[in-house]
Amino acid sequence: MLMRLLLLPSLAGRRAPWPASAPVREAEERPLQGSPDPALLALTPAGLMKGDKCEEQGPDPKPSAPQQPTEEEEALIEFHRSYRDLFQFFCNNTTIHGAIRLVCSQHNRMKTAFWAVLWLCTFGMMYWQFALLFEEYFSYPVSLNINLNSDKLVFPAVTVCTLNPYRYTQIKGELEDLDRITEQTLFDLYKYNASSTLVAHPRGRRELREPLVHPLQRLQDPGLPPAARRVRSATSSLRDNNPQVNWKDWKIGFKLCNQNKSDCFYQTYSSGVDAVREWYRFHYINILSRLPDTFTSLEEDKLGNFIFNCRFNQVSCNQANYSHFHHPIYGNCYTFNGENNSNLWMSSMPGIDNGLTLTLRTEQNDFIPLLSTVTGARVTVHGQDEPPFMDDGGFNLRPGVETSISMRKEALDRLGGNYGDCTSNGSDIPVKNLYPSKYTQQVCIHSCFQESMVKECGCAYIFYPRPKHVEYCDYKKHDSWGYCYYKLQGAFSSDRLGCFTKCRKPCSVTSYQLSAGYSRWPSVTSQDWVFQMLSLQNNYTIKNKRNGVAKLNIFFKELNYKTNSESPSVTMVTLLSNLGSQWSLWFGSSVLSVVEMAEFIFDLLVITFLLLLRRFRSRYWSPGRGGRGAQEVASTPASSLPSRFCPQPSSPTSAPTSPNTSRALTAPPPAYATLGPCPAPPSLAGASSSAFTPGEP
Repeated sequence: MLMRLLLLPSLAGRRAPWPASAPVREAEERPLQGSPDPALLALTPAGLMKGDKCEEQGPDPKPSAPQQPTEEEEALIEFHRSYRDLFQFFCNNTTIHGAIRLVCSQHNRMKTAFWAVLWLCTFGMMYWQFALLFEEYFSYPVSLNINLNSDKLVFPAVTVCTLNPYRYTQIKGELEDLDRITEQTLFDLYKYNASSTLVAHPRGRRELREPLVHPLQRLQDPGLPPAARRVRSATSSLRDNNPQVNWKDWKIGFKLCNQNKSDCFYQTYSSGVDAVREWYRFHYINILSRLPDTFTSLEEDKLGNFIFNCRFNQVSCNQANYSHFHHPIYGNCYTFNGENNSNLWMSSMPGIDNGLTLTLRTEQNDFIPLLSTVTGARVTVHGQDEPPFMDDGGFNLRPGVETSISMRKEALDRLGGNYGDCTSNGSDIPVKNLYPSKYTQQVCIHSCFQESMVKECGCAYIFYPRPKHVEYCDYKKHDSWGYCYYKLQGAFSSDRLGCFTKCRKPCSVTSYQLSAGYSRWPSVTSQDWVFQMLSLQNNYTIKNKRNGVAKLNIFFKELNYKTNSESPSVTMVTLLSNLGSQWSLWFGSSVLSVVEMAEFIFDLLVITFLLLLRRFRSRYWSPGRGGRGAQEVASTPASSLPSRFCPQPSSPTSAPTSPNTSRALTAPPPAYATLGPCPAPPSLAGASSSAFTPGEP
């Protein structure tokens, strides 16, 4: 059985096309509550279902209306009458495999149950596979694509530093008190006379202009287990015949306290060399912070005092090919082929003859003895738009040795957004870039630590760029900055500051894989004439000549460079293909079968809506239903009713109404314009027409 939706003419604009005297069969079969006679009810044919007929009860006194169109002419959308009909139609006509088995075996309940369970299990397995596919898609996996390219390459920037920030004779006045206390401390702890290393001073510690805070001390460690003592004794740099230090239970350090001295701790070291060097460096930082900005480093404008020779691709370098900056620890640094270079160097051929060759001066006659404990030079390779981090990526050059460094370029392109935790330019990173360069992870980490230093300690660390209007740390102005710094250093190492979490990796990274080779330079047979040429051209007058020079070669090993790029492993096309494969595997269907399933669900919703609407209308919208409609009719005077409304006459044989009986009618129709003349009741078919005339009030 089918249920049809009919297009009805407007009830307000014209009369119904069917005879008004034809009562509805449904109204006769189900009289309304509170209505004395079903003949007063007139419903429109919209409430008729397929198969219902309208019975005529006499001729219409007025001219007949136009003939009513048939249901087949006005039906636009056709729905099934019940869920069972819809389900049977779907199973008999769908292209989904196995659905017809649910209805063709309806007389065999065992087969029907078997196919129903099998069909549901198949659906469950398919949607379980769907869930796995969607889970894989929304995990956003990536694939790594490796491409090998070959082309001319831009030569990277190369930074070389002297490993000595200032000449000792230049800064000796500022370091005088520190060197005197260091000399006395070395004698007290180790009985070492530093007069041969430091300049002798006749005054002792008590004759200093002011006492030095945070003195270096030897601390006892009686709780150290024997196994740890044996390990420590093997790594100790102290002599066994030292009478002041017991090599089994010693620690060297200095005391640091907060501003109100309520919390203190000892910064200790197991190695006396490390302790002295770190303690000296801590006080050296405070001295550097007091130096004026106009204080120049040693001979910074004279490149020839450090670099004897520079050639790239067999062509000599000029002043436009390098830039200079000063590092607080590594001294004068020179960057070749940096971003300030007008014409970047290009490598069209691999090999040592097509790279950068430097001859460096590495003598240490005037170095700061307690700060610069390494001889040689420091070098690092980086991009033109990246700052050189000498601590992180640099390495030292050995004097008297030719160091050949071969490079191989690698590029990495990461996917951002949902596919990876990277940033394109650092604009979405909650850390301000303090370096005048592009975003890198190292730049962000150093800037993050400096921000934490300024926030927690009130001053800036001298090794990192400082923000505007912020002073460098000095315990004469910030007496507890050392305590704050070492506490922050521990929190930074364990990522309690969140710098490693905030600073995401850049999406595009260019790196250089380095491999080094070493050889003695100059050789024994050629050292005489080499040193002679250097002394004539560069005023090279060092007694131990081999310890004063070093040679550096940097070149591309090959022009082939590798590009690693990420791409989505599961795209939308791949997901749809996998879903279609699973659908075909379990049901042997196509996209059109999915449309059939969607149509089936739509029909279910529409039928449910229509059934609910019909029940709602029959309960609340039918005239005369409920006591409220009766009260409204009872309160309406008969004179105010429309002239076309006809009251139900009483039967001649009926009992006379009592005076208490209400004269009001109890079931007025909701739309009077749709009602025609009232037909005569069947019981009065043979009565005189003068008793009741249709159409008269």
